[in-house]
Amino acid sequence: MEVINFAETPSLVSRYMLEMRDAHIQRDAMRFRRNLQRVGEIMAYEISKRLSYRNVEVNTPLGRALCQSPADPIVLATILRAGLPFHQGFLNYFDSAENAFVSAYRRYKERGDTFDVLVEYMASPTIEEKTLILVDPMLATGSSMELGYRALLNNGTPARVHIASVIASQQAVDYVVKCLPQATLWVGAIDDSINEMSFIIPGLGDAGDLAFGEKLDR
Repeated sequence: MEVINFAETPSLVSRYMLEMRDAHIQRDAMRFRRNLQRVGEIMAYEISKRLSYRNVEVNTPLGRALCQSPADPIVLATILRAGLPFHQGFLNYFDSAENAFVSAYRRYKERGDTFDVLVEYMASPTIEEKTLILVDPMLATGSSMELGYRALLNNGTPARVHIASVIASQQAVDYVVKCLPQATLWVGAIDDSINEMSFIIPGLGDAGDLAFGEKLDR
């Protein structure tokens, strides 16, 4: 697996990451959601360089121009719920992509520090021989990403797979590299560890709560 870590080359992504991590700035939910979109837009642009293109002639007011258009059919898939603003960033650029959604969530056990990851819902077109871009802003253990991908395989086998995340733990990167070696991983930053509740350290907190408000844990 190829791993592209945006933190290794400072860019505007670094600024948006700073704002999403900052405990004061991130309290502005609208700004937090927009920063998720911005990182998604930049990653979409970088992924677009890996696509195949076809030549297309178009009529201009003054003649004909030879242009290029992506030739790869794209399915943009998202792990709910924190993935929605991140997904929108990709969709802003891949505006003709088909879309898929997977509900993968943690169900904590009685002790409270261990959990199972469950896939409860999926809506997806066929992904057979298409380019699959699977996005989730937080890659803590990699389990949700793997289960989401396995669920999507019920709808076909993609030609190419790109996985995108805002922040990943090194443990999750190692896990995804092992489980999904055929994919390319794009990540805004890789943090060293996770805590006993499997939250990324230093991370940024709960991306879903920061984007949409705190939820009741049941």
